[in-house]
Amino acid sequence: MRWLIATFCLLLAGLTQASVMPAPEGKIVDKVLVVKSERKLHLLSRGETVKTYRVSLGKQPRGPKRQEGDHRTPEGLYWIDWRKTSDKYNLSMHISYPNVSDLAQARADGVTPGSMIMLHGTPLDVEYPEWYFQGLDWTEGCIALKNSDMSEVWSLVKDGTLIEIRP
Repeated sequence: MRWLIATFCLLLAGLTQASVMPAPEGKIVDKVLVVKSERKLHLLSRGETVKTYRVSLGKQPRGPKRQEGDHRTPEGLYWIDWRKTSDKYNLSMHISYPNVSDLAQARADGVTPGSMIMLHGTPLDVEYPEWYFQGLDWTEGCIALKNSDMSEVWSLVKDGTLIEIRP
């Protein structure tokens, strides 16, 4: 059964990667806004919120990411720059962390800023069902959504879209 679900997700991912669906009411998503304090991800079209999702953050959600391994989610302006299917986290979209400001801060602190910050789904794991992760900040610094929500975001947000992550 697990392989059937994984195969279905891969098929769906392959189909949705080819084109971006318009958001509700035919609007095109031109910005993703994450408000960490609210645990919300908003899809915006010309400044108007067209869809909102609940998210989980890094295990240390307060404050911006400063270095590799600090379990914090970055804060600032980035881009969704590529995407992939993930054996571990279903669908995932890469966030262009670190930006110039993050690199300068890490250099000044004498640390490595880290990388591979993703917007992704929840693990497909029989021991820990999807509901187990809801309401927890459990990632290493990424932004996680329910798999059904991640599938929607995957289909509505194209590569090159601005993502702003606020405290």
